[in-house]
Parts: sequence; C-alpha cells; structure tokens
Amino acid sequence: MVVPGSEPMEEEPLFQPPEDLQLEAHIPDFSTYLTNYKKSTEEPEAFWTEVAKGFFWKSPPTGEILKYNFDVTKGNIYIKFMEGAKTNMCYNVLDRNVHDKNLGDRVAFYWEGNSPDHQVSITYSQLLTQVCRCANVLKQMGVRKGDRVAIYLPMIPELVYAMLACARIGAVHSIVFAGFSSESLCERILDAQCPFLVTADGVYRGEKLINLKQIADEALVRCKDRANFSVKKCIVVRHHALRIRKGSACNKLQTPWNADCDVWWDDLMETAPDECEPEWVDAEDPLFILYTSGSTGKPKGVLHTTAGYMLYTALTFKYVFDYHLGDVYWCTADIGWITGHSYITYGPLANGATSVLFEGVPLHPHVGRFWEIIEKYGVTKFYTAPTAIRLLMKYGKEPIQRYDLSSLRVLGTVGEPINPEAWNWYHEVVGQRRCPVVDTFWQTETGGHVLTPLPAATPLKPGSATLPFFGVQPTILNEHGEELEGEAEGYLVFRKPWPGIMRTVYGNQERFENTYFKKFPGFYVTGDGCRRDKDGYYWITGRIDDMLNVSGHLLSTAEVEGALTEHGAVAEAAVVSRPHAVKGECLYCFVTLKDGREFSHTLSEELKRQVREKIGPIATPDFIQNAPGLPKTRSGKIMRRILRQIARNEKDLGDLSTLADPKVVEVLFSQRCEAAA
Repeated sequence: MVVPGSEPMEEEPLFQPPEDLQLEAHIPDFSTYLTNYKKSTEEPEAFWTEVAKGFFWKSPPTGEILKYNFDVTKGNIYIKFMEGAKTNMCYNVLDRNVHDKNLGDRVAFYWEGNSPDHQVSITYSQLLTQVCRCANVLKQMGVRKGDRVAIYLPMIPELVYAMLACARIGAVHSIVFAGFSSESLCERILDAQCPFLVTADGVYRGEKLINLKQIADEALVRCKDRANFSVKKCIVVRHHALRIRKGSACNKLQTPWNADCDVWWDDLMETAPDECEPEWVDAEDPLFILYTSGSTGKPKGVLHTTAGYMLYTALTFKYVFDYHLGDVYWCTADIGWITGHSYITYGPLANGATSVLFEGVPLHPHVGRFWEIIEKYGVTKFYTAPTAIRLLMKYGKEPIQRYDLSSLRVLGTVGEPINPEAWNWYHEVVGQRRCPVVDTFWQTETGGHVLTPLPAATPLKPGSATLPFFGVQPTILNEHGEELEGEAEGYLVFRKPWPGIMRTVYGNQERFENTYFKKFPGFYVTGDGCRRDKDGYYWITGRIDDMLNVSGHLLSTAEVEGALTEHGAVAEAAVVSRPHAVKGECLYCFVTLKDGREFSHTLSEELKRQVREKIGPIATPDFIQNAPGLPKTRSGKIMRRILRQIARNEKDLGDLSTLADPKVVEVLFSQRCEAAA
C-alpha cells in the first residue's frame, strides 16, 4: 500500500487531515492506521479479543474467536464470532453506561420533531427506564426470547425504546420504514412470521399527515387474506406531537381499532415496572432482521446476530467519526434503514454518545432546517446522504450563511458514492474547508463501515471511499474470478468475514449462499463494481447490474453520471443500459436540470461531447432524456430498474409502492426520447 501523498498526485486532489483533529484522535495518523490494520488482518484473534474487553460478558467464548466458511464448494456458508459467549446488547449500551461509567445524567438523544417547536432531551437513565418499561410491556403481551416483533414507527423516541426492549428480552426486532406501504409491511410481517406489531396512530411528514395505524391495519388484512396469518397483539403509540399540534387536521385523524388485538402503548407503559432483568443470549443469537431490496424483487431478510454486530458497530462509530465524550453527533438517516440501526442506535449508544434524533425532512418548514439544528445543538459530527447534499446544493450558500456551523468537526456521507462536485460543496460550504469528509461504503449486509477514511489519519480524495476498515480484506476480481493486482477495475469482493457481517437471509440459507457466495466461491460478493487507483484507494463505480458492457468495454454508471453532473446545467443524472443491435448495450441517460435551465438539442449534444471528452468515445451516450424528477425510494435511492424499463419502453413495471412519487414514472414515459421509441 503506497502512503498517499508520498508522490505527486496528478489525477485527483488530496486533502490532508486537519492537524488540530490529530492532537486527540483515536487514530491520529496514517502510520497508526496501518499498524492497527496489519494487526487486525494478521492477528484477528488478538485484535478482536482486545476490543471485546470493553464490553460485558456473562460468560466468555468457548473456542476460536472467529470461525467461517466462504467457499460454497466446501460446504455450507457460515460465520461464527465469539461462539459460546453470553451477553446482552441492551445491557451493554445502557446499563453499562449508567451504572459502570456513571453516564446516567448524560443526554443520549436530543429528539427534534417534524416541527421545530417539538423537542425532548432523553438522558441515559431515562432511556434505560423507558426501555425496561417497554420490555416489561412486551413480556406482558406474551413476547418471548426468539419471537419476531415488527416495528412500524416514525422517528420518535418510542422507536428506540421498542428496538432496545426487544434486545433486552432476546426478541428479534424487524423494523419497517414508516414510509413503506401496507403491501411492503405485509410482505415483511409474513416473511418473518411476526406475531407482534408496534405502530403509531399517525405522523406528520412535513405538512402531510399520515394515518400509520390505517396503513398497518391494511397490512394485517392482507396478511390474513394472503396467508391466514394474524398478529397476536398490535401495540399502538399515540404520537404526542399530534395531540399538541394546533389545527383541524389532527382532529380528523381517525384511529381504526380492533379491540381483540389492539392496545394503547401509553396505557401499558404507565403501569409497567421500571426494572427488567436482561435475557442473557448467546453471541450468535439473532439480534434483528432488516429487509433490503433483492434483484428478484422479493426483499431479503438480512439477519444480524448479537456479539459481532455489537463490537463492530461500536468500533466503527468510535473510529470513523473519531467520537469523544462531549461531541454531539447527528445522523440524518431513518432508523428504518441499516444506517439508523448501526449509527443512530447501537453504535452511538455503545460509546455513551449524545446524538440528535430527527423526525423531520430537510426542507421543512424551511430550507435551512439542517443548519438550524446543527447550530441549535452544537453538532460536532454530521452524517448524511449525498442525495440530501445535492438537494441542498440547489439552494446555494445563502441559507447556510444564516447559521453558525463552527461547532462541526467531522462530516460524513452514506448510502451511495458521492460525486466530486457534491463532495467539494459539502467540504467547502458546510465544513468551511476545515472538516474532513468521511465517505463511507457499506451495506445492510455488512452491518457497518467496510471501506472508509478515518478523519485524522486518511488523506482524502473526493469521491473515493479510500481504504478498508480494520479486519476487512477487500480485493477486486475480473469476470473469470481472477484477482487483479495494483490499479484495476472489476468486482469488489471480500476475502474473509469481519464480526458485523450478516449471518444469513432469514429463513432462506440457499438464497444467502446464491446471492453472496456462488458467483465467486471463497469470497463475499458485494454486488458492486470498484476501481482501485495507484495509491490503493477504492472507488465504488456502481452496482454490478448497473455496469454497462458497451462493445466489450465495461463502463460504470457512476463514472458516466459523474461526467454529466460536471456540466453546469445538470443537477442530477442517472444512466442505464438499453439493448443495441451493434454494440450489445448503449447508454440511455436521464438528466435533471438545475432551476432556470432548459433542455434542448444543443444541451443534449453538449452533454454527449462532455462524456466523450471525459471518459472516451466508447462512453458517448446514445440517448439523453430530460427528467424533471427521477424515480426514488423514500430513502432517496434511484430505482434504476424502473429507468431501464422506461428506456426500453416496457410498460409492466411491477410494484411501485416503495417510490416516494410514483407520478414521476408517467412523466418520464411521456418524455421518452423519440429516437428510442
């Protein structure tokens, strides 16, 4: 591995870590990173045993720390970490902080509601009490160790209480993002066979009032009709903000009720005891199931277990954000996604962190909401998605300049590769050129960061996820499964497991093995394409199914999209393939223009020329379509499957329930390129 900066950089600018951050950093320089990385890969037993000393174990492991098989030709795939040990996640993230570290009075969460007028501070002691009460409520309702509990809640404190209560009693939580449809909720309840559901009466998302209980009830009717499956109990949270909000909309919210099944959360919590003994579980007992999109359209239930996930989220949070007591950390994700599981709940709490828990959306009630919250709480570590950054870029610097962001020390991005233009804007405008940007690559399946800079140690290149985290061993393969050395581009895979990796697809080991291990036996296959530069830095180039094979040349969608968004008129771009009689595949590009810019034949030709000049003639797009909006999930991810079907004029699109705005699809079909008809 070349030490970045040891030779002149011609291709990409290099941003060195700030010296003031290095003074007290956990990993203060690149040399320390290399030393720790070497130990984590060459002596993993010693490395992870040392990390485990920071946690409570009811009993120690009985054999090797890490055992695994990644090769389908040698038998079933398995990963076992600290097998035989007993512990409890909830005890480690709450009781240990309150009783052993005397952090009971420290704020665990500043809850900031959809409206700026709604906020609550929750200390570690208060959090422990509420979680114990909730755990007793769940036990009273009949929840036992190993039972699956579906949680369909907005970003309110009760969501954290419920997931930690499950962990406390050994139940397995399956959180479903509260923006998902009744069909999506039904599908997940049925797949995990959840006998219990926790939901809320309603929620405001911006100005829109959503009747969550009605959606949940529709899902339960579908479960009954489709599979004759009924939940035993549905616990319903009264959203406090709905009761204190003035106006008539809330008064019109009718909460449907089934007296045989439904119970009010508040009524049960009032009388529940404040203490609940934790259930001591095996290291490899399930902690949670979280569903992620599958290439077949049927979501995969990613299963994470207790001990390995606990250690890995705790360590990645501590080092990637260089967290110290006194920091105020804010991750803008929803707990319904893996980012919220790992880096709002478990990772931060394991470190005794103070976090912001945000219910709202970036532009409500004004475009400066993010910056207002940073100033309000003195946020020092800020973690958000490139989609949000590009959205806020549209409004320029002026909304930011109204607020004091001098508290910020580290910025982070998550969810997708960030284009250099957005990276530079984030670094210069939000971070005022003094905050490193940790561009983290990971997946629901990985449990935590796998490729990431460390803010005081890693020189940064805009758009690169840089280098592997401790214990992670990436490599790049070609189509034939051969490892590529040095500068290379191909399939990103990992040689060995780390503690936080998923253990299986819930109820479907065969799908787990076929999806992640069958293509290249001996490796975990991420499904992402990747480029490694001469410094050993990794650049995620897009999903493998988003790789384009044009005339025998492998092109990444991210590379073409990056070239398009460098044009001054383009706000966002998405590129997919379309069959071509001669080239096999050709590029079909959707571009969203910045406010005030108009799409024209001249602009289309300019964009084609820009891609040709930036990447080469082989990458010249055949089609460029104006896209006033792109089909995205509620988490902001572009649904490329739909774009491919639009490019090919395939009208049977299947389930669109996960789209934030399904009407976008009609508009895109109506504006398809005439030449592609």
